[in-house]
Amino acid sequence: MDKKHGIDWIAMIVPLLGVVCLGVLFIAMPERSTHVLTSIRGFFGDELGIYYILMGLFAFGASLYIAFSKYGQIKLGGDNEKPEYSPFTWGSMVFTATMAADILYFSLHEWALYAGEPRVAGLGDMQVWASTFPLFHWGPIAWSFYVVLAASFGFMLHVRNRKKQKFSEACRPLLGAKVDGPLGKAIDIVAILALIAGTATTFSLATPLLSAAFAHVAGMNVTLVLTIGILIIIAVVYTIAVLGGMMGISKLAKISVYIFFAMILYFLFLGGETRYILETGVSAIGNLAQNFVGLTTWTDPLRADSFPQNWTIFYWAYWMAWCVATPFFIGMVSKGRTLKNTILGAYFWGLAGTFTSFIILGNYGLAQQMLHGLDSAGAIYSGVSSPEVIIAIFETLPLPAVALILLVINMIIFYSSTFDALTMVVSRYSYKELTTDDIPNKKVRTYWAVLFILFPIALLFSESTLFSLQSVAIIAAFPIGIIIVMIVFSFFKDANAYLKEKDSHDKKKA
Repeated sequence: MDKKHGIDWIAMIVPLLGVVCLGVLFIAMPERSTHVLTSIRGFFGDELGIYYILMGLFAFGASLYIAFSKYGQIKLGGDNEKPEYSPFTWGSMVFTATMAADILYFSLHEWALYAGEPRVAGLGDMQVWASTFPLFHWGPIAWSFYVVLAASFGFMLHVRNRKKQKFSEACRPLLGAKVDGPLGKAIDIVAILALIAGTATTFSLATPLLSAAFAHVAGMNVTLVLTIGILIIIAVVYTIAVLGGMMGISKLAKISVYIFFAMILYFLFLGGETRYILETGVSAIGNLAQNFVGLTTWTDPLRADSFPQNWTIFYWAYWMAWCVATPFFIGMVSKGRTLKNTILGAYFWGLAGTFTSFIILGNYGLAQQMLHGLDSAGAIYSGVSSPEVIIAIFETLPLPAVALILLVINMIIFYSSTFDALTMVVSRYSYKELTTDDIPNKKVRTYWAVLFILFPIALLFSESTLFSLQSVAIIAAFPIGIIIVMIVFSFFKDANAYLKEKDSHDKKKA
C-alpha cells in the first residue's frame, strides 16, 4: 500500500530541524550548552520538582484505578477477540521493547552511585539502602507512566479504532477538533522531540560502556571514533530488524530475553555470591515495600541533601520522556487483552525483568564492595568513570572476557529490540491517518532510525556528564507531563461514553 500522499511532513521535518540545531549547538559550543542546560534544569528540577513527584503519584494511582474499576473489564478489540501473542512473547516485548541497554548500564553499578550520597549515609545502612533505591527508581512508579498510557492508547487503537496514531489523537475526547489544528501539531512535535531527547540520553549514557567493554576484550583504546562507530552499527542492526515488521520485533524480543537470562545466570551461579545476592535482594524488596509511601512523597523541602532533585525527579522525567512511544507499543501489541490484564501484566513482566536485573547484577557488585574490598563506590566518587568501574567488577568473575562478550551482545540486542519498537511507533506519527493493521513505509522507518542516532552523537561530542544528560531528560519531560494528564482524562471521558453505549446496546439486544 503506497502511503506517500498521507505523509505528515510537519511531524517529519520539524523534529529533524530541531535535532540538527541542537546537535550543532552541542558540538560547536559544548561548555555554553552545558551551562544553559544546567540553568534550565535548576528551574524545572529544583523549583518545580514537586511537579514530577506528583506526576508519579498521579500515574500510579490512575493505573490501579483503571485496572480495578469498571474500566478494567474493557477488552481491547471485540468481545470475542483473542490475544495476538502468547503471555511469554507478549511479556518479552513489554520488557525488551521498553528497556534499552541502559538497564544493564545502571543495574551493574547504580548502587555505587548512591553509596556516597548523604541521603544514604543519613538513613544509616549502605547495604540496605544502596540496594533499595535502584528498585524504587525502576519500580512501580516508574512503570506506571508506561502502564497508564498503554491502557489509554490500547483503548484508542483497538476499541475506538482511531486512524491517527499520535499523542494528539489521544487527547481528542478532551480537546475535540482542536487536535486537528495548531494545538494538535504542537502536542505531536513536543512529543517527538521529548522522545528524541530521552533516547539520546539512553544512548549517551550506555554506549560508552559498550565501547569500553568491546575495547577491553579486543585490547584496543576507547576513542570517540570507536563509540560513534558502535552507535552506527547499532543503528544499522535495528534498522534492518525493524524493516522486518512486527514479526521481526517479536522474534528479536524473545532472543533478547534468552541472552539477558544467560547473563543473569552467569552472575548468579558462576560469581560465587548466590546467597548474598538473593538475601540482599529479598531484603531490598521488603525495605522498599515498608517505606514505599515515604520514598514516593519525599521532596526534601529544606534541600538537606537534594537527593530527590538529583535522582528521583531525573528518573520520573526519564520515564516520562520515553512515554511518547513505549506505551503506544504496549497498547498496540495488547489486542485481545482486557485493560486489567494489560495493566497488571505490564507491571508483572516489567517489574520482574527490572528487579531481576538490579538484584542479581547490582548485588553482585555490592558483594564485591562489602565482602571483598573492591571499592566501586569510592572509585565513582573519586572520579573514575562508570565504564571503568563496571569493567573492574567484571574482572572479578571467572572468565571475565566471556562475560564481557556476553555484555556486548546483550547491549546490542537490547538496543536493537527497544529501538525497533520505538522506530515502528514513531513512524506512525509520520502519517495523517493509519490503521493499526497498516505498516509504515520502509523509507519512513529508515528515516526515523537514522534520526534517532544523530542527537546522541552530538551529545558524545560535547562530552556530556551524567548531570547534563539528566538535565536533557528533565527539561524534555516537563511538557509531556501536562499531555499525559490530558490523555488520561480523555481516556476516562471516552471510556465512560463507550460503556454507556455498550450498556445501551446490550439493553436493546436483550
